[in-house]
Amino acid sequence: MKRMLVAAALGLCAAAAAAQDYPSRPITMVVAFPPGGVADIVGRPLAAAMEKTLKQPVLVVNRPGAGGATGTASVAKAAPDGYTILMTLSSISIFPVADRINGRPPAYELKDFAPIALVTADPTVLVVRADGPYKTLKDFVDAAKANPGKINYSSSGVYGTLHVAMEIFAHAAGIKLFHVPYQGGGPAVTALLGGQVEALASGPAAAIGQIKAGKMRALAAWSDKRIPMMPDVPTFKELGYDAEFYIWSGVVAPAATPQPILMRLRQAVREAVHSAEFKAAMDKVATPIAYLDAPEFQKYWERDAARLAVALEKIGRVEDKK
Repeated sequence: MKRMLVAAALGLCAAAAAAQDYPSRPITMVVAFPPGGVADIVGRPLAAAMEKTLKQPVLVVNRPGAGGATGTASVAKAAPDGYTILMTLSSISIFPVADRINGRPPAYELKDFAPIALVTADPTVLVVRADGPYKTLKDFVDAAKANPGKINYSSSGVYGTLHVAMEIFAHAAGIKLFHVPYQGGGPAVTALLGGQVEALASGPAAAIGQIKAGKMRALAAWSDKRIPMMPDVPTFKELGYDAEFYIWSGVVAPAATPQPILMRLRQAVREAVHSAEFKAAMDKVATPIAYLDAPEFQKYWERDAARLAVALEKIGRVEDKK
């Protein structure tokens, strides 16, 4: 017993010493998507701003695959030492539920992560090419009803945020669309612009530049009220469809990360989010900051995960058609 107590005490001392010295080397921020999507757009300037507080490089590593599940699972299994963190999206809550619906063991559970901070929370918008045939949401729905399963749309991957948003809308509208999954939001946008698909659910930050350039048209938003940067775009709800969805971004760490290290990371994100550099970066891509520290973020995350679970149960099993 004494040996066990001594070993435990030594372990605590070692952990405390490690936390006190943290960080003593570069930190990896995993983005589970390719460059160009919401997580990457938010993660890179955030990492750069965090470096000023942590006095160490924060290296952004894109680890795409399976709509974000691959990179997310890698962080769940990473050493809980504060040197691997995740810039995640709301899709983190989707995959454990989707895996169970499809009879698969989940690659990770939400309890595998400790929240650090919510950074942004954007509603999604339905976009089409500006030179396409759809001028209004009614045009799109009418065409989909006349041609079931023929109108295709791109997404960041099967059961990713963009896929689930479109399925929520399709379910509400009583239409069938053809899903073409890609490896992230950036490639999904490229597919729409290149004419490979006809529609896309996108975060405003990833679409606003193309909309302003006259290359995309926004038909409706998944928000509860109109988006300030797109005041002319109606919401699905005001058009009679019960479809609401938000893409939020936040920073998390492996669940067993020591509290002193989590506190240091929380401080770094808080200072980064309120820095002039980060605010300017978010203004440039028209992304509103929605900062919440870990306790409030945890509550927000739990509410959103519960809402998504209900939506996924309604959608049920969705086959990957690619």
